[in-house]
Amino acid sequence: MKQYLDLVRHVLAHGERKEDRTGTGTLSVFGYQSKCDLRQGFPLLTTKKILFSAVVRELLWFLKGSTNIHDDLAQHTPIWNAWADPNGELGPIYGYQWRQWEKFIWDDAAQTYRKTSIDQIQSAIDTIKQRPDSRRIIVSAWNVADIDRMALPPCHAFFQFYVMNGRLDCQLYQRSADIALGVPFNIASYALLMTMMAQECKLKPGVFVHTLGDAHIYLNHVDGLKEQLQRSPKQLPQLRIAPKPFWDITFDDIELLNYEHAPFIKFPIAV
Repeated sequence: MKQYLDLVRHVLAHGERKEDRTGTGTLSVFGYQSKCDLRQGFPLLTTKKILFSAVVRELLWFLKGSTNIHDDLAQHTPIWNAWADPNGELGPIYGYQWRQWEKFIWDDAAQTYRKTSIDQIQSAIDTIKQRPDSRRIIVSAWNVADIDRMALPPCHAFFQFYVMNGRLDCQLYQRSADIALGVPFNIASYALLMTMMAQECKLKPGVFVHTLGDAHIYLNHVDGLKEQLQRSPKQLPQLRIAPKPFWDITFDDIELLNYEHAPFIKFPIAV
């Protein structure tokens, strides 16, 4: 994907040295936006291998509302292992906020407040179907009240859907963007989610807009990214999802076609 390589070049050329929570050090810029049109192919990086199966499993894990790495899907996605507690728990991270955002309502009969929750994903689906012109089709993982309970505050903080001329677009705001490891994975994950949402709502997947806050390259990733810049992008693959209801889609229903890629590049994870 040219858009991704342009981002890498921009940060290498214009990024400033900045210390970070992990102590690794970064080159960082603040504020960057790119766009991928899914009608031109599925935006999975081709200048290095991306493990698409991990993308799928993590997204389905989020959509289940799960927060524990011992969940049957999470066991195939070790991405979160470094942040889990001894019981495998991560606190109320993405899936919990997407599917079970807590709120309190007044119970007249009991004359007190009782706790309930909002399923933001189902709410977004319902709004797309019933009020496609709405400017309020937003899902947020950034729950201020829960940040301290999370093993890792959400990097991809919230996203918005937009319906136009029979297509579904999505814009993601990502507060913190690890360009070498996280960003290619995030692009693929949200492109998959918007494709699933579009299919459920009888729309075509359109443009994914990726807005970054702190876009950074860890100093120990620079050499690997420079190697990647020497590679030429290949044709984008295609995505096929079984024609099933949104909540019935499983790992085996999602198929990536014609994925040609350059060799894998190993980047250390900054924890």
